[in-house]
Amino acid sequence: MSASALDAPAPPRAAGRRLRLPLPQRWPLGRLALRGLALGLSLAAWHVAAHAKLDLGFVSFRNVPTPLQAAQAAWALLHAPALGAHLAASLARVLSGFLAALAIGVGLGLAVGRSRLAHDLLMPPLEVLRPIPAVAWIPLAILMFPSSELSMAFITFTGALFPILLNTLHGVEGVHPRLVAAARSLGAGDTAILREVILPGAAPSIVTGAAIGMGTAWFCLVTAEMISGQYGIGYFTWESYTLQNYDDIVVGMLLIGLLGMGSSLIVRTLGAWATPWVGAGGQR
Repeated sequence: MSASALDAPAPPRAAGRRLRLPLPQRWPLGRLALRGLALGLSLAAWHVAAHAKLDLGFVSFRNVPTPLQAAQAAWALLHAPALGAHLAASLARVLSGFLAALAIGVGLGLAVGRSRLAHDLLMPPLEVLRPIPAVAWIPLAILMFPSSELSMAFITFTGALFPILLNTLHGVEGVHPRLVAAARSLGAGDTAILREVILPGAAPSIVTGAAIGMGTAWFCLVTAEMISGQYGIGYFTWESYTLQNYDDIVVGMLLIGLLGMGSSLIVRTLGAWATPWVGAGGQR
């Protein structure tokens, strides 16, 4: 190779081409610090309002514990022997209701999205049931099911069902008709089209609906565990209210929030792993 070739400048990069950094470098410390600052400011605002027993007329913090009092109550709960039973009971109820809602919601969404007859037959009663809050189902759930466990699982099921169903329906309807026509022109039958075209195209919406459904299942947990007589994080929160243990109320609420956030994150992670064809599309 000649010296002139060695001294020649490197060719410029193609226009519009960006260097993609490794994942750890794409999470700058500034963003992490900003998120930590937002959390710290929230805790500070909570502390000031609770410590000063702020009363604004339309909202009062006179009986709201401070973050330190809530942390002390959380530490006591962490060492309580009943914590494991509370967690196990709530996780079992949420998971059973969510899995049933996932199976039925995806199945109904595919059927309604692909069949005009199913849409006309199923959507009117489903749209009537959708606005009914979980608490309104409690009396009927007690009458319908032979055990309180099934009743509580049903309440969480109703909370998770409709986000999964509607997102699945949206995903199915979002698949371009030309993709279906192209697959059919190549000889694909209905089963192959469902498996190779509809499901992959609707998968991102299904994952989104599953993550939202998991969150709403936890949202309905307190309502569901009002039926229970002994264990569960929702029951613990409700019992703390009836016994006026205000510190434990906040602990129960935060625990439900953390469990809901963590389980939704797990659902999104599993969904991303199961749909590798979906582009990263920008990190958040």
